[in-house]
Amino acid sequence: MSDDSGERWSTAVAIAGFSAVGVMMVADIAWDTTSGTSLGHMFVEIAVALLSLGAAALLGWRLKQAAGEARALAVDLNATRAEAERWRKEAHTLLQGLGEAIDKQFARWQFTPAERGVALLLLKGLSHKEVSRVRKVSERTARQQSLAIYKKAGVEGRAELAAFFLEDLFLPITESNA
Repeated sequence: MSDDSGERWSTAVAIAGFSAVGVMMVADIAWDTTSGTSLGHMFVEIAVALLSLGAAALLGWRLKQAAGEARALAVDLNATRAEAERWRKEAHTLLQGLGEAIDKQFARWQFTPAERGVALLLLKGLSHKEVSRVRKVSERTARQQSLAIYKKAGVEGRAELAAFFLEDLFLPITESNA
């Protein structure tokens, strides 16, 4: 049973319990009116009956409200999932083209297969330590490969390497798209 259905079930049990207490109190009040019970005793029983029935009504209203909120959230979640899937499909084609363009540029720079792998990891934002862990080489080797990459590409470092590929992806800032 999910947390949500368990919560609804426990709320329904509480509603039933408060309703039962309220109904029994009303029955007891009716019984007491025929047996001549004191006014103070009747007042307490009426208060308990009203509180119990009021609590049951409040819980029922809150349960109905929560169910409506859950339905609205489910609709929003489905719409968000559909939007994410649509974006993933659109981005896949674009990223595939970008990947091909990056690979062609790596070939122009005459990167070795190892340098291609390191360069991609650097473009993804991994540190030298993370690159060394992924490639199962020493951190020193990862740094040396990075330096070779920067030299062949004619850039000063990781930021310039990334900027080389990102520069043309962004529109220039003008007043119309700012």
